[in-house]
Formats: sequence, C-alpha cells, structure tokens
Amino acid sequence: MTNEKRGELDLSLWKLRVSIFGTLAIIIGISTLFFAVLLGYLGFLNIFSLVMLVGFFNIIQWLFAPYLINRLYRVREVKQEESPKLYRIVERLSAKSGVKKPKLGISNIPIPNAFAYGSPIAGNHVAITQGLLDTLEMEEVEAVLGHEFGHLKHRDVQIMMLVSFLPSLFYLLGRSAMFSAYFGRRRREGGGTYLIGAASMFMYFVLLLFTMGLSRLREYYADRHSASIIEDGSRRLSEGLAKIVSKTGRMRMNRQREAFTFNSFKALFISDPDAAEGDSAQIARYAPEMSDQELVKRLLRRRITGASRLMELFSTHPNITKRLKALRGYSQ
Repeated sequence: MTNEKRGELDLSLWKLRVSIFGTLAIIIGISTLFFAVLLGYLGFLNIFSLVMLVGFFNIIQWLFAPYLINRLYRVREVKQEESPKLYRIVERLSAKSGVKKPKLGISNIPIPNAFAYGSPIAGNHVAITQGLLDTLEMEEVEAVLGHEFGHLKHRDVQIMMLVSFLPSLFYLLGRSAMFSAYFGRRRREGGGTYLIGAASMFMYFVLLLFTMGLSRLREYYADRHSASIIEDGSRRLSEGLAKIVSKTGRMRMNRQREAFTFNSFKALFISDPDAAEGDSAQIARYAPEMSDQELVKRLLRRRITGASRLMELFSTHPNITKRLKALRGYSQ
C-alpha cells in the first residue's frame, strides 16, 4: 500500500470515529438536557424510579438475550470436527482481531445472513445462517465473519444496548405521562402533563433516529475492520454483501408467519432483510446470469434518490450502494 493510500485510509477511519463519537455525544447531550427539564417538573423520585426500572429490564435483556436469540433463530453450536474449515477461519480472525475466540453457531434459517452477540453470562457468539453457507463462497463467508468480529472488537453489542436505553426510557416516560394526564390524578392539571408526555414521545422519535444513525456508522466501522484484517477483504465483502442482498430480495418468505422471528433482532444482522427486497428489485431479473463483480458494479451504479435517503434514516443498516462505495474506498 502506498503512503498516500495509507493516509487516505487513516483519514477515512478518523472521520468515521468522529462521526460515531459525535452521534454518541448528541444522543447523550439531548437526553441530559431534556432530563433536566423533566426533573424540575415531575420530581426526582418519579424519574429516578422509571430510570431504575428501564435500566433493570435492559440489563436483564442484555444478560439473557443470547439464549433468546439462539431459540428464535434456531442456532446450534458447531463442533470443530463438524466444520474444521470454519473453525480455522474463526481462530484466524480471532487472532487478527485481538479478541477471545467466540462460540461458533449455525442458524437454521434460509435467509443468507450472519450476526454477532453475547453477554457476560453467555459469552460471545458469532452465527451464520444455513442460507449464507448455501449462497456464498468460503472466501466471502470469511469476509462476512470478519465484519462480525469487527462488532465484537468494537463492543457494538454493549454500546448499542446502552444507547437504545435512552429512547426506551423516553418512550415509557411519554406513555406514562399521557396515561396519567388522561386517567390519573393529574387529570385536572392534565394539560401540562400531557404536554410533557407528547414532548417525551417526540424525544423518543428523535433519539431513535440518532440511534439508528449510530447503528449505521457501526456497520461501516465493522466493514472497515473486515477489509483491514483479510487479504482482498474489500472485494470479498462487497461480493458477499451484493449476493446476500440479491438472494434475500428474491426469496419468497412467508412474511406473516415469520415476520416476528426475522425482525426481532434484525439490527444484529450484517444486512437488513427488509431493505434487501427493495435493494434487489432492480437487479433480481439479471442476477442468475451475472458474475459476482458484475452484480457489485450494478449495485454501485444505482442512483441514490431522495426517497432512498429518507428510507435509510429509518434503517439500522446503510444503503447498500453507499456501503459498497465505502468498501471500494478501503481497497488497497
């Protein structure tokens, strides 16, 4: 790699880190300011009790979520003798990432995807779906796993759990205030309480947008990690993501029966299954005849419209075209 190219990559990483920490600062700053107002109106005890309650349930969810994820996504732990090639990949990526080797699992669901998760009780896990193994070549699977190791290295599970605590708190606070204003003892003075409730719901919406924005930045960060620790990682991951999007969008899933299962923890996935349908709509009819590189090029040529930018605001994952362009910038 030339010094000029290395400098460009370092600058790109610096900008990404600034964006991540800037978004975190905005979320915490807005929350602190709004809490100061609420403390003066509702009283310390009410707010403190609600914070403790929401915090307790978030911690419980974090500690035991891996067991729930294993049940929802039908994840079984893979033994070394069952898949020695995957095990060697995991060991190699663990060493390169500087993280303790996580438990490897295969999720028995058809959509091609992968996810990383964990807690102090259950330990760290990485899982790939059977659909991913059926869709991607092994070098692309390695790049996808490199992305998941990026999430583990950057502690994204813990960070996103902490950040999502704030929108949850404002949502419950808003619902509680509105309910109290309409039915409770504050009904006589309900105008002010209802206004606080409405403001809290608005804050929930604003913080949710910032939280999803932070999630998208973490995805870029994990992509960069994969590209940095795997030889030709940018190309491998680009092809893997393009094939995941294309295959997912062309699948005919029974949404009514499995919508809850696939959406419950979809922020964990390397690619959003819902967004994939729209992303692949323009390329699905060509996909069977395309090479991997042509599929990537077709997605890169897609125009990013105002509508797609608006849709991205409400997604935990970046627009696939923007994501592939970022990956192309990481290539050596």
